Amino acid sequence: MKEYERKQLLERVEREAATVGAEIPDEIDVQGETIDLRTFVFEIKRRDTIPEGERERVDEAKKNLRRERLQRYQRIENESELSFEAGEELVRSIIGIDRALNALEQLQPVDLETEAQRQQAVDQKRWMNFLKQALGQDDDGDRSGGRGSL
Repeated sequence: MKEYERKQLLERVEREAATVGAEIPDEIDVQGETIDLRTFVFEIKRRDTIPEGERERVDEAKKNLRRERLQRYQRIENESELSFEAGEELVRSIIGIDRALNALEQLQPVDLETEAQRQQAVDQKRWMNFLKQALGQDDDGDRSGGRGSL
């Protein structure tokens, strides 16, 4: 592969919108293990949130995908005997990995107890602010128009 072709391939990977319209690969070899990547991502994404029991599995998958992405990128960058066609295939696979990572990154872990406590605190603060306004108190707890404490 010529140096300008290598630069073109690396540029395609680094484009901000590279994953737009890209598909998640059906399967991918990661660290010597074949993973049904599309099925995995859609199974997790279908839930909108990562359940507690799945969080470790998803974090491990993201870590492995990042590692695999880096290795493939470095092959394009450094492998002198790589053909342009093989480089293009690596670019497609990297963009597919990026697409899968984007989908997995958008998911947020859910801790129902913490979320309920947070919502309760927000509701309580809103209620206290309403009462302060209704009773005419300012932020220091003094009544408006009344005498301040010394």
